[in-house]
Amino acid sequence: MANIKISIINSSTVLTDDQVKAAVPSLQTQVHRDFASAWGIDADLTFVPNGKTPPSGMWWIAILDDSDQAGALGYHDLTQDGLPLGKVFAGSDMKYGYNWTVTASHELLEMLGDPDINLTAFIQKDEKTGTLYAYEVCDACEADQYGYKIDGVLVSDFVYPAWFESFRQKGSTQFDYGKNIDSPFKLLPGGYIGAFDVTAGTGWHQITADGKPSRYDMRPRLGSRREKRRNPRNQWLKSQLVVVKHAH
Repeated sequence: MANIKISIINSSTVLTDDQVKAAVPSLQTQVHRDFASAWGIDADLTFVPNGKTPPSGMWWIAILDDSDQAGALGYHDLTQDGLPLGKVFAGSDMKYGYNWTVTASHELLEMLGDPDINLTAFIQKDEKTGTLYAYEVCDACEADQYGYKIDGVLVSDFVYPAWFESFRQKGSTQFDYGKNIDSPFKLLPGGYIGAFDVTAGTGWHQITADGKPSRYDMRPRLGSRREKRRNPRNQWLKSQLVVVKHAH
């Protein structure tokens, strides 16, 4: 059994409980089999149906419609216990032609890799300049086309620790699970990474492979990890409610 326990909560109107529940075993396999072996971080997942309350002490992955959804989880940054909370906007995924299970996998793995959204890799170019790169494990290879199937469920590719190690030579090791990346900090088409130039004074910005916006747009969605990363911690909110039951 893993020390980290995560509730996968259906709070969506666009997905039934059966649809969300069916994806959980594949997400669990990805965490146990693929992610834990690369990162040394494991977790046990539990499905929570629409309208039910997650057990206390659990991290949450909430399946929502979109970032404008009102109600229990719409605008909160942490669970009611002050633990990590990730959000999957399934309605937005469907609107823009993306696979929600890839997004769920993406959010799950990134929450495990950096639960407090405070880790970075620092590349110092010289004694006066340098750039911080967000420790997000799926952004560089997030496009659905690089995902892979587990028991018929499409999940996200993810990078290995070596992706954040600038001393690695091209082709010298494995940089992501799908072997789509051949060098550190390389971005695949459709991918991006958050960067912070420590001398520019402009805060966090996004670097993309082709300079074009990716997934939805480059403006952080309310409640997303990108939006939370740029907000001061004293502005983070705990969830006061749990899950609002919706009629399907």
